[in-house]
Amino acid sequence: MTRVLIKNALVIATQDEVLGEVRGADVLVEGQVVAQVGQNLAADVDEVIDASGKLVVPGFVNTHHHLYQVLTRNLADTQDAKLFDWLTYHYNVWQHVRPEDLKAAALAGLGELLLTGCTTSADHHYLCPECLASDLFAAEVEAASALGIRLHLTRGSMSLGQSAGGLPPDSVVQDETTILKDCQRVIESFHDASQFSMTQVALAPCSPFSVSAELMRDTAVLAREKGVRLHTHLAETLDEENFCLQRFKKRPLEYVADLGWLGPDVWFAHCVYLNDEEIRAMAGSQTSVAHCPVSNLRLGSGIAPVPRMLDAGVGVGLAVDGSASNDSSNMLRELQIALLVHRVGTGVDAMPARRVLDMATRGGARVLGREDLGSLAPGKAADLAVFDLTTLAYAGALHDPVSALLFCGMDQRADLVMVGGNIVVRDKNLVQVDQNLVFEQASRASLDLLKAAGIR
Repeated sequence: MTRVLIKNALVIATQDEVLGEVRGADVLVEGQVVAQVGQNLAADVDEVIDASGKLVVPGFVNTHHHLYQVLTRNLADTQDAKLFDWLTYHYNVWQHVRPEDLKAAALAGLGELLLTGCTTSADHHYLCPECLASDLFAAEVEAASALGIRLHLTRGSMSLGQSAGGLPPDSVVQDETTILKDCQRVIESFHDASQFSMTQVALAPCSPFSVSAELMRDTAVLAREKGVRLHTHLAETLDEENFCLQRFKKRPLEYVADLGWLGPDVWFAHCVYLNDEEIRAMAGSQTSVAHCPVSNLRLGSGIAPVPRMLDAGVGVGLAVDGSASNDSSNMLRELQIALLVHRVGTGVDAMPARRVLDMATRGGARVLGREDLGSLAPGKAADLAVFDLTTLAYAGALHDPVSALLFCGMDQRADLVMVGGNIVVRDKNLVQVDQNLVFEQASRASLDLLKAAGIR
């Protein structure tokens, strides 16, 4: 069992209610867990890491992503498009994604997350042409394993193509029987429910406008039979709200609630358009939210009522969303934007820095149902990020190092990142893969994908 001692940290923000924030402190890691947090720790260890002038935080938890979208960042024709128009354009590109493309995208997206302090990421993959489904999810798991990051793989689905009144082209949808059968296969192949597991699976129909009511209901039944969580997009835009009112005569939350989609095993991405009654229903049922502030701003979707959700007791985590509606997988930037955006209209005191940090750590762990993650306390997973504050970007801000991470900073890369006791980022570089090769592979895959879609 490898033992590592991180010494002399400027501050350790443990996100643990008992330990709190500890100045001039150490973290002792034994194997894959945190053994001790405190001052002047001494132990016989394999490595000592000097954290003088540095901030140590629990690894961030990204609760929603679409990794394949890394290959379609910043496309000129959709830089100013709203969600439905944006999706319609991109589907014609994404339908050409191959397993090797997805692996290249996952390596790039997950690598960027690691570099910005994220140690656990969910991914919502719902593009599953029948001929490729089995290889696509294996490609993501292989990428996460190569990097050393924890992955919550969600087996997404779409069953309503354009011929059936849905938004996606028929080429990327599947029938309900095929979807449910493959959902079971993905669970049996990749889900590990044990403590400190590196890979877990959830089931995730894409959205109310791309799957049938029967698939939503049957997916919830299957997930609960298998003991896995449920995830989907919900209440992201006014267009979605109008679609649900016209087609189902219900608002989005009421529609999915009637199909069994409320409960402590459910988390929704976005929830920009919830009223107070719906927020109370979310809190009462312990249903959680993946908040994606950058994506919601990028697409002009709106600002989710996150302060009201948190005040009501709704579990909220942060998420970068897909890299084509965010154009990065920068987790620290997500924290910084969350800090700022909720000060408009709700009051400058609505979103303090420590509230944001809590969403990104303990909040994200709660959303994904991971009691073993989210804080630095004895017995918890040794998932942590170390940020160097001895740079010009933090000059004059070190009277409060914790909030300085969110209010200040130009270089948003972590100095060191550890996942399960393994160092996966050192000196602001990935340890287990060649970053230059990852960039080259993703860039080549992107060009091939655009060529297949007829985009020059």
